[in-house]
Amino acid sequence: QGADELVFLDITATNEGRGTMVDVVESVSRKVFMPLTIGGGISSVIDMDRLLKAGADKISLNSAAVANPELVRQGAETFGNQCIVVAIDVKTDPVTGKRMVYTHGGTKPTELEAVPWAKKVVSLGAGELLVTSMDADGTKAGYDLELMRNTNDRVTIPTIASGGVGNLQHLADGILKGGADAVLAASIFHFGQYSIPEAKQYLADQGIEMRL
Repeated sequence: QGADELVFLDITATNEGRGTMVDVVESVSRKVFMPLTIGGGISSVIDMDRLLKAGADKISLNSAAVANPELVRQGAETFGNQCIVVAIDVKTDPVTGKRMVYTHGGTKPTELEAVPWAKKVVSLGAGELLVTSMDADGTKAGYDLELMRNTNDRVTIPTIASGGVGNLQHLADGILKGGADAVLAASIFHFGQYSIPEAKQYLADQGIEMRL
């Protein structure tokens, strides 16, 4: 349908103490001829190498980056910055209102604030950030635009907005109001609410440069 990239996140791998399903990556990469980002259960450069050889183009780190930030640097130095995506799952602290980083598929809180953590992983060599609002995820009420804007105003690498898309205007808002370089959506495409060509044409009609 013309998607620019496929992001494949095995979100229970870390919780279940297993690696990402390499066999699935191999079978997907044989059928998919667009950039493929893989995340979940990756905890070493060896894991990254295995997935890249299986057909991944980029590696997404989340829980492992929090547990061992040096893994970001090691991955970037070994495979290049363009290969390392740091996924940041964010929830708002109900008491302080601060945007805090969560790990293990958004189930475990950390002491890290989202924007300072984003700046740190950029300094370590991350080439891209996948920022997901766990508050917005599944609501279909739109991205957390404040979170995206605050992040984008403070980092110099590409960002992907994630979490909360319910309609095509939300995709446009992620770019035009949130400042994201790319937008991710799942359920609106999985359940056939919209097609990818529809989405891309809608964004192009709003003056956003698209590969049609």
